[in-house]
Amino acid sequence: MTPPERMSLFSGSVTTSGQIPLSLGCAQLGNLHRHLSDESAASIVESAWDHGLRYFDTAPHYGLGLSERRLGQSLRGRPRGSFIISTKVGRLLEPRSVDGMPSRDHLHDVPATHERVWDFSRDGVRRSLEESLERLGMDRVDVVYLHDPDDHAAEALDDAYPALEELRAQGVVRAIGAGMNQSALLTRFVRETDMDVVMIAGRLTLLDSSATDDLVPACSDRGVGIAAAGVFNSGVLATLGSDEPVTYDYAPAPDAVLHRARRIQDLCHCYGTDLVAVALQFPLRFGPVATVTVGCNSAEQVASNVAAVHAPVPAGLWEALQLQH
Repeated sequence: MTPPERMSLFSGSVTTSGQIPLSLGCAQLGNLHRHLSDESAASIVESAWDHGLRYFDTAPHYGLGLSERRLGQSLRGRPRGSFIISTKVGRLLEPRSVDGMPSRDHLHDVPATHERVWDFSRDGVRRSLEESLERLGMDRVDVVYLHDPDDHAAEALDDAYPALEELRAQGVVRAIGAGMNQSALLTRFVRETDMDVVMIAGRLTLLDSSATDDLVPACSDRGVGIAAAGVFNSGVLATLGSDEPVTYDYAPAPDAVLHRARRIQDLCHCYGTDLVAVALQFPLRFGPVATVTVGCNSAEQVASNVAAVHAPVPAGLWEALQLQH
């Protein structure tokens, strides 16, 4: 893809106003941290569709394949060319014996019928994609990411990435990339490969904008799009002040983080706006960001996030936040 094509990869996945990109992260469809009924999962996708979202991101990792199955079922009957789906490779799902093993998965509320096995080999990439397509009930996906290759950088660069290049050249997928919770290795991938898009989770947020030091300029130089995920840092920027547990990067939020988050929240209130709206819109201030990918636990949460991403944010607030850092 040429740089302009990369940057506009998600041009169809916008909210109903057609102005601000928002996409649905589907980890919750895999019962991330809580049980979700099939009906509730379907209602989330339906709400996303009704609000104009057209990009859906999933992975085998999410609920041991449950997210892919539910997403495929929910989108069945929709014109295939009217939406974008991304999935990920790097973890194969292998059946395992239940003898002596936990009955439930440790991250997702699903039966522990399979185990995740790291595999960034060429054959592993192809097998993973084939199995994802079967679970989705589709003949193709649009984007494939290398999923969390942090501890497997050499194999991901030498074996998995060339396999993705082959799939793109064969027209099996439109775009290829990598998704991680850190920017340093993602930046290396951008500099050393011909990726189209990367997904950065938690490092392009109000609490941690470290990706602006390396990944954002690298993507600008190379014409690589960014999908910004984890914009609430796994919860703290969305649940602060609520009755829900306040987490930061998948663990209880430390006091220092809570203090910073409250200061940002107070500043938002001074400017007459909401912390959730500001957190959602923060990554969109950076040129390479093509979409903000957010997970939702309910159809109502989809609607509230769509409203938040459209909410006006005074220019002065962005300046005040910059000074606060």
